[in-house]
Amino acid sequence: MTQRQVQLRLGGGAVIVAAFLALFAIPQWVSSPSNVGNIVLSPLFWPYALAGFTGLTGLGLIFSGLRMQGADEPVNDPIEDTGAAWLRLAAMAVLMGLTMFLLPRLGMVLTSMLVFVASAFLVRTRHPITAIVCAVIVPLVLYAFFAHVAGVAIPQGEFLRLP
Repeated sequence: MTQRQVQLRLGGGAVIVAAFLALFAIPQWVSSPSNVGNIVLSPLFWPYALAGFTGLTGLGLIFSGLRMQGADEPVNDPIEDTGAAWLRLAAMAVLMGLTMFLLPRLGMVLTSMLVFVASAFLVRTRHPITAIVCAVIVPLVLYAFFAHVAGVAIPQGEFLRLP
């Protein structure tokens, strides 16, 4: 499979998923009261936002795939050592289980930070400093928005209480 084919197939899949979400799944399975004052707090807002972002990403992938020139060489080389891949997959499964164990003890914010850093290093990121900075800033900003702007209670842990 060439790079162009990968872009076109991923883009087409993303557009199909976005259309399914927006036209069928969200209207069918997400219920919302009619008297929600703030649109951001509506249960329909974020699913539709994610569906829209998925569709835009898919269209971008299709557009970039159509514009590709000279991308005819195969993308994937045969993998010689599959043991390392299976080990990373098992480590990711352990990390997910550990996340469920740590959530009630450390709280959502601190657990998110630790899991973000662990998964970034598990997939061998090329930008470790950026991963660490984002692992700290993104959960704190999301906590500040949801706890102080939207008024949504974020689960706190036993060891750390955020204001």
